[in-house]
Amino acid sequence: MNTCQKELACLLAESNALFFDEGLSLKDGRPTPYFVNFGLFRTGRLISLLGKIMADFLVNTKTVDDFDALVGPSYKGSALAVATATALWTAHQSEKGFDYDRKELKSHGEASRASTSFVTGALYDGARVLIIDDVATTMGTKFDILGQLTAEAIHRGHSYFPAGVALFLDREQTTAVYDENGLFIPNVKGQNTIRNFKVKTGLEVQTVVGIRETVEYLYGEGIPVLQRGAKAPLSRDRVDELMGYLDVYGQ
Repeated sequence: MNTCQKELACLLAESNALFFDEGLSLKDGRPTPYFVNFGLFRTGRLISLLGKIMADFLVNTKTVDDFDALVGPSYKGSALAVATATALWTAHQSEKGFDYDRKELKSHGEASRASTSFVTGALYDGARVLIIDDVATTMGTKFDILGQLTAEAIHRGHSYFPAGVALFLDREQTTAVYDENGLFIPNVKGQNTIRNFKVKTGLEVQTVVGIRETVEYLYGEGIPVLQRGAKAPLSRDRVDELMGYLDVYGQ
């Protein structure tokens, strides 16, 4: 693992953003032995460290040269976009815009003449836009923000150019599978989420680290992780439980 990956793994454990418990489920109905909640990066220190990890990642992969503005889908992506743009400037002297979507169109103040569904105004005509978000599970949020960017460009008579997607963590999961009544079918592997997104959009998706590497690293280093309400180093059984889960629902 590289430095960015190790730093992110440790930060996920320290913040309790990564945790294991019984009875957890995903939005799509699938069970899961673990969860990742980036909303728990809730102090200035934690969100600053998180932003620097992504900023370093974008610089190290030279992705920083390919975009003009970061867009983070509301709500968690909003904080991630701000933190990353801040770290790009403070750590690398690379000035990038940032923006995020609003839940209702704004039509007053600076938007009196042309309503907008984004907040900061960083999306100028011709801007190359990198979408930034926390995790990849279904990629539904990423499809949604692309639709909003397209609608905003049409509404304002602008042209925005998606530069790709940058994610902190890849859950490395396939899509859920449902029966003809829309009910979730357990123990059936779906399609590769990120590959489907790439095929449908033509955009590249980069992730700082995947869940497999993250958990194996934390296990190998003996770093405490929140499990069933208590912090403790991961056991081999816990790691094997996750790997068995990914054998069924993973890529």
